[in-house]
Amino acid sequence: MTSISSGSPAGLDPRIGRLERHIQDLMEELHQARYEQRRDTLSDALTGVGNRLALINAYNDAQAATAQGAAPPALLLLNLDGFKALKNSAGHAAADQILVTVAMRIRSAVRDNDVVTRLGGDEFAVLLPATPQSRATAVGNRILAALEPNIDLGNNSVRCGASMGLRIAEAHHSAEDLLQEADLAMEESKNEGRNKLKVFDPGTLHARQLQRQIVGELRDAIRSEQLVLYYQPIVELATGRIEGSEALVRWNHPVHGLIMPDQFIPVAEATGLIAELGRWVLRTAVRQLREWRQNPATAGHDFSMRINVSAADLQSLEFVDDVSEALAEESLAPESLVLELTESAIIHNNELDRYTLASLQRLGVGLEIDDFGAGYSSMGYLRKLPVDRVKVDRQFVKELGKDSTQLGFLAAIQQVIRSCGLDGVWEGIETAEQAEALRSIGCTSGQGYYFGKPLPEAEFTAQLARQDAWPA
Repeated sequence: MTSISSGSPAGLDPRIGRLERHIQDLMEELHQARYEQRRDTLSDALTGVGNRLALINAYNDAQAATAQGAAPPALLLLNLDGFKALKNSAGHAAADQILVTVAMRIRSAVRDNDVVTRLGGDEFAVLLPATPQSRATAVGNRILAALEPNIDLGNNSVRCGASMGLRIAEAHHSAEDLLQEADLAMEESKNEGRNKLKVFDPGTLHARQLQRQIVGELRDAIRSEQLVLYYQPIVELATGRIEGSEALVRWNHPVHGLIMPDQFIPVAEATGLIAELGRWVLRTAVRQLREWRQNPATAGHDFSMRINVSAADLQSLEFVDDVSEALAEESLAPESLVLELTESAIIHNNELDRYTLASLQRLGVGLEIDDFGAGYSSMGYLRKLPVDRVKVDRQFVKELGKDSTQLGFLAAIQQVIRSCGLDGVWEGIETAEQAEALRSIGCTSGQGYYFGKPLPEAEFTAQLARQDAWPA
């Protein structure tokens, strides 16, 4: 029997040794591949810092350490200020360079065991294990300072600060809870001014939760007839004839009773619900005007319906069609509707606003500036806007009788309005003396408690049926 002579230690076949080394090499390559795969899974491809999964893993580890007696972790969440505008102006390549530089600067400002991550876009997060609020605040401010110097883009340089939120984790927090509350703090930072750090305030979370509750209830209110319109007359000062009726929305809440618009309109505007609310007001008010014109008891009054329009309406491409369709459905002429726009809604006068206003003017509806004189008013401003009339803010009428020069001042305002080819409605008239003073200087139209408070439909209809002139 022939044996194989290896010449290797312990008489082993050299082929076996080579096989073992090959297997060992394969194992090392597999280990390296797994390491690289895990690294890629946990890192952001652009900047090289961690990603969302890395943040969640690090947070779970930190919370496990907290359960064993370590201090809780802190989370810094930051969003670059003005990054979208920079990206639009500088281009995608420059934007990527900005993000890479920002990631490097953040890493340079934190400790070795802090976990820097990019969550997407221009949003970064830093997890600080076992870190009290005072220390986390110091790290956050150091990051903000590191971001202050300009970033060199070759042909030019840009400055890219950040808004930052800080939240210290609690035992019950999931990673998503912590991110959400840090995000609320970051939003507060943006609202208060750029390049600031804001610590999470539980009151902010409560306010947000309350806002969500209100939005849900308001959405249900629009669909379940909890909203009602009240109507207030606009009157011709010389005759007392009703010229118009302003529709004012109220919320008849099943628990809290009648809620005034200043308590829910801002929430509707902030959450995007204002468009749906506005469509309801438009269609309800126009339908009511048609009913008054068809009712034999009220048909003798030929007046327009006035409704308030938000800045969001002007920014909606569907708004002009909504107005046209609402009038067509009730077989009403466009001039029977007047849209009241606040100065703040149209002062920016951007391209979409101009398009909407011009389209409404071509449609033939009336356009009125509400609360004129409360903000940006000027003759040049009036001449540029495609409006028919202005409603003068109530503060001017309120001063009548208190200052001997006030009537002359109001006469000058009336002259400016007329010189611009516009009609004026004077708001806030509460006495016969105020109405007569305004009539004496050439003012033609007024609105206020002297002529009538806002009334629900049934009461306003009854008042229309009883009289031809206001006040009763």
